[in-house]
Amino acid sequence: MADLIDPITGAAAEPQPTGRKAHPKKVREVPESLKKFREIHAAAAAGGPPEKIEAQRKKGKLTARERIAYLVDEGTFQELGLLMESRCTDFGIKDKHIKGDGVITGFGKVNGRLAAIFSEDFTQLGGSLGRTHADKITKLMDMAADIKVPVIGILDSGGARIQEGVDSLDGYGEIFLRNTRYSGVVPQISIIVGPCAGGAVYSPALTDFVFMVKGMSNMFVTGPEVVKAATGEEVDFETLGGSMTHASKSGVCHFVANSEPDCYRQVKELMSFLPQSRLEAAPGMETRDPGDRKIALLEKLCEVDPRRPYRVHHIVWWLSDDHRFLEVHHDYAKNIVVGFIRLGGQVVGVIANNPAQMAGALDINASDKAARFIRFLNNFNIPILTLVDVPGYWPGVAQEHGGIIRHGAKLLYAYSEATVPKVTLVLRKAYGGAYIAMSSKLMGGDINFSLPSAEIAVMGPRGAIEILYSRQIKEAKEEEREALRVKLAKEYSDKFASPYQTASMGSIDEVIEPAQARERLISAFRVLAGKRRPGTHERTGNIPL
Repeated sequence: MADLIDPITGAAAEPQPTGRKAHPKKVREVPESLKKFREIHAAAAAGGPPEKIEAQRKKGKLTARERIAYLVDEGTFQELGLLMESRCTDFGIKDKHIKGDGVITGFGKVNGRLAAIFSEDFTQLGGSLGRTHADKITKLMDMAADIKVPVIGILDSGGARIQEGVDSLDGYGEIFLRNTRYSGVVPQISIIVGPCAGGAVYSPALTDFVFMVKGMSNMFVTGPEVVKAATGEEVDFETLGGSMTHASKSGVCHFVANSEPDCYRQVKELMSFLPQSRLEAAPGMETRDPGDRKIALLEKLCEVDPRRPYRVHHIVWWLSDDHRFLEVHHDYAKNIVVGFIRLGGQVVGVIANNPAQMAGALDINASDKAARFIRFLNNFNIPILTLVDVPGYWPGVAQEHGGIIRHGAKLLYAYSEATVPKVTLVLRKAYGGAYIAMSSKLMGGDINFSLPSAEIAVMGPRGAIEILYSRQIKEAKEEEREALRVKLAKEYSDKFASPYQTASMGSIDEVIEPAQARERLISAFRVLAGKRRPGTHERTGNIPL
């Protein structure tokens, strides 16, 4: 038998036993280099000091690595830059040898699909951003753009690292540049799970979706103490920049979670609707929900008074596959509803007037909310369904002085610019300029439907007759005026606001059977499936409108 050679040492290897007699195994010593590697790796992966980790847990917060573990599929995270350290030589930063410099970066799979992920570590220098910290993030973003995968940032940071001076501010500039440069190229998601203050807030604001957690997340340009010193106003962290403040008032936050695990569950759900990049279509999904399922609710809607409020969410739920609807910006500008559904397995973005709030009228915030969502859909090849029940623009001095003309124009621009398939269904009423703005036929709508009871006109019949027949109404006896108004309104509606009149002019493609709405919408989107091939459209960023 020829001698066996050890491929590492080159020495003759010991022959393996061939009989049944057991031989004691020789314990191989671990090389010193391997021991050192394991020690360094374990120390780096541990994060900050134990007391800092304990303080993090006492606040009810997860560690940076635990957050990634909740988000990615098990065993799929590939970390990059674990051993990188700060280049700062002042204030003893370099001497501390802080591995990773307060942020974990790498790639992992979410729902089986690759994503670039970074998670700031508050246990290391308060998660503050220094130049190395920023370099790790920007390198990750560049790689994500190159390989065309989404970027997910988990933010828990004390802001710019003052020990590094302008270097830390330059780091933020590098990140903002990439947020903007890659906007509309790959989806970008921000998860706020701690403080986010000063210049740090602008990176999340530049991304497509922002998640916050109740009682844990804060965002503000200047904190409560600075506000008090500058203006005399006293305000706490939650009121100034908490999750519900940004979800309902500022509009910065798109999703609010009750806990961190709930937040990561929501992120995964959102990701299931999104393509990896502008070069792909959104992922389809098989459904057992019949495409020809009847929608009895829409038959009932035809009997409802046009002035009576209702939540449009119910319509969306009944139209969508398996009654699933992921609403975006639930607490902001509630007079318009936006979000994701599937129709016949295909991802579709929904924009719908909501008569339960402000009668479904368009205002400044609703125009901004819908316009930015439409631009996101157009960037990432997601077809648009518009459900119309709009009485017009919300009147008032505050709206006019606040720029409803300018903000309303953003909605017009977004719809006109969008080249993805666009299908519109007029549910009940569509009056005046707001009718035009809500993806009307001559604004570029591909296929426009209407229910039989819909009213499409310059203005509502009640208002129109007060102008057209003002003298006749004034001359009528007081006890007869209301009956006259009803009669004239009915005549006006039949002649000028009927969907059949609009269809005869080509402004509506078809008046449809209400119960068949789901079937007709699915069929319309299938017809339009070849309208645009992903990646062939002109790239535009998703500017924070």
